[in-house]
Amino acid sequence: MNLKKLLILGAGMLLIALFFRFDLGRFLTLEALKENRQALADFHDRHTVLTVAGFMAVYILQTALSLPGAAILSLAAGAVFGAALGTTYAVIAATVGATLAFLITRYLLRDMVIARFGPKLEGLNRELDVRGFNYLLFLRLVPLFPFFLINLAAGLTRLPLRTFVTGTMIGIIPGGFVYCNAGASLATVTSLKGIASPRVLGSCALLGLFALVPAIYGRFTSKKGS
Repeated sequence: MNLKKLLILGAGMLLIALFFRFDLGRFLTLEALKENRQALADFHDRHTVLTVAGFMAVYILQTALSLPGAAILSLAAGAVFGAALGTTYAVIAATVGATLAFLITRYLLRDMVIARFGPKLEGLNRELDVRGFNYLLFLRLVPLFPFFLINLAAGLTRLPLRTFVTGTMIGIIPGGFVYCNAGASLATVTSLKGIASPRVLGSCALLGLFALVPAIYGRFTSKKGS
């Protein structure tokens, strides 16, 4: 690993260490958001562009470094910017952050992980090579897989960057809107678990299954033709 890669990796590790050293996660709680919502809204009224830029920068860093707090940041986006604009800012920032995590894994950590887990990735590589977009879209829509794990796992495959970005951006819109819409009515939110109701989870799962239809059909027809 060359010096440039070592510096980038070291900077990332330093930021993660500082996050936990200063317990910055205490600001990424539902209680903290409710306490500071009015102050954030007032600051946004006075400094709109700075607030948007600052929010997106924080969200990008949180996602790129796989830190906790994405749900709270999405709620904050809805609370400060409204459901529509909040979803737009949150989805863009999350996509950029996920892409950075994807690239870091691919170009900084890839050799290390492949050397140890290479054979185990062949099946995933094969699925993503043949049905990359639909498979990734399914993973993003079905809320059974942690967001950060998908970023890291995809970086170890041969999935094209363009496919990763497109699949991620489209796939996180429904979930992002659910949280931002809830954030727009923050006073009614009593817990994070209450936001993702069984109906919401079921709808996302159904969308995920629809995303897999082309992949299932392709596998069926290939077997039938062989």
